Amino acid sequence: MKFRLCLLASCLLTSTGCERLRPQPEGLLRADDPQVLAQGRVVYEQRCAACHGARLEGQPDWRVRDAAGLLPAPPHDASGHTWHHPDAVLFNITKHGVAKAANLKDYQSRMPAFEGSLTDAQIVAVLSWIKAQWPEEIRRQQEAVNEAAERNRREVAK
Repeated sequence: MKFRLCLLASCLLTSTGCERLRPQPEGLLRADDPQVLAQGRVVYEQRCAACHGARLEGQPDWRVRDAAGLLPAPPHDASGHTWHHPDAVLFNITKHGVAKAANLKDYQSRMPAFEGSLTDAQIVAVLSWIKAQWPEEIRRQQEAVNEAAERNRREVAK
């Protein structure tokens, strides 16, 4: 029992920001699963489109802080930066919020953490649906980001 606790503590201490909050399986998003995508589309329309746009276009001037010092909702289409992040980071931002996922204690955002209001399966579904909307080249680039993150995770775990 002590060994397991030490191993768990060691893993947590050697992990960084987003990695600590990583969801379970690798290959998290399922952009080729029609059932997951159907659920994700519904979740997106109900919970995300009001800010991120019906066509994933985000809000105008999304890179410029507003009068309150907050960033508008970014696009999730190919023009944005969503695809620059590994699946696990996207999951954690959605579930836990930007501040916790990125370990930025004082970061302020209008985007809520969806833990408690969306299940993990719903989060995976909505992110899978977003990913399925990207052009094939962007999806390939994002998969390379996933692979690099996994290599890094394995290296850190050694």
